[in-house]
Amino acid sequence: MNRIFLDVHALQTVPPSNLNRDDTGAPKSAVYGGVPRARVSSQAWKRAIRTYFADEELLDPVELGVRTKKVVELLAQRITTLDPTVGGETALRLADETVKATGLKTEIRQRKADQAKDGQPAPAPEAKYLVFLSARQLDGLARHALDGAADITAFLKDKKNKDKARELANTRHSVDIALFGRMVADAADINVDAAVQVAHALSVHRAEAESDYYTAVDDKNTDEETGAGMIGTVDFNSATLYRYAALGVHQLATTLGQGLRDDEPRTQPLRRAVEAFVHSFVSSLPTGKINTFGNHTLPDAVIVKLRTTRPISFVAAFEDPIRAELGVGGHVREACDRLAAYVPDIERKFGDSETTLTWVLRVGPNTQKLTDLGTESETLRDLVAAVGQAVVERVELPA
Repeated sequence: MNRIFLDVHALQTVPPSNLNRDDTGAPKSAVYGGVPRARVSSQAWKRAIRTYFADEELLDPVELGVRTKKVVELLAQRITTLDPTVGGETALRLADETVKATGLKTEIRQRKADQAKDGQPAPAPEAKYLVFLSARQLDGLARHALDGAADITAFLKDKKNKDKARELANTRHSVDIALFGRMVADAADINVDAAVQVAHALSVHRAEAESDYYTAVDDKNTDEETGAGMIGTVDFNSATLYRYAALGVHQLATTLGQGLRDDEPRTQPLRRAVEAFVHSFVSSLPTGKINTFGNHTLPDAVIVKLRTTRPISFVAAFEDPIRAELGVGGHVREACDRLAAYVPDIERKFGDSETTLTWVLRVGPNTQKLTDLGTESETLRDLVAAVGQAVVERVELPA
């Protein structure tokens, strides 16, 4: 299969906020170009992207997965849905044995076991780690468990049936598993290589954390009871962030290949996945302290490149931090000017203009200089559709 990469770049300004905090409650940071920068971890934004898929109904639930330790309980629910005559305890036992047959390890948490001794219902076993399974994998495992319901232990001792359980856990992957991958230390043969790499978002300028001192009033205080009901501080920063992700379209196509629907062209599931990812990357936002700050912003500019050469981040354009001039304004205009100069230069030296397509989505006059980088899209919907169509025209699916 031909190698195709999709690079997605975004400049996004956030006002006072704390999108992603460290163990002390302060916004995460990093030193780049010799100065401290605001940082939002890739894990935080990947989580936001995944939840956006479902919240905005960009993908059908059957095309999504779930990541949980409660995989036994989840599978047991699938079993009783398929066969309501199977009791709850029986379903849990079937589910537990089937999960273990895939190579995953389960246990009953000691705290929950102690609670059961005090008269609470017996707890369900849990996986020892987060397990990422697609809806179709869970359905397949549930049917397999019911096939051996008469004697599940003997059924899964048969090598053919045990191998079938592992196969069911490693085929028909959901879009989010194909995009972000799956790692299971105890069962490396069902690991899934991620098709997407998401960079930590960095501010294009020096950024320092600040603290907000706040008080809360007790509504039942009398006039004689002065003072606050409580006091505290919350840390925050504000920044213009450079965000970047690289999607290996060929890797995504390979992983999704076994899960393509029979009733549609083979390119359609891939197109849906690519379009959903681009849409969600652009529109999603981590929810850290969002009730406190209400920092609901969207990117000022988005650049998407479809290329056959290796992925290229443009973060080096901001290695020298932008310094806003006193009384002149913010960082967006300078950031866009930097990209407008840097992108053509690095593409000319290292890229392949004949095989690279570029789209630009921008807002406001500060982003004007980006118009010459590629085809300008009027709306996010237009951008997403154009990228999806280009992927369909260029990808070569495996036989």
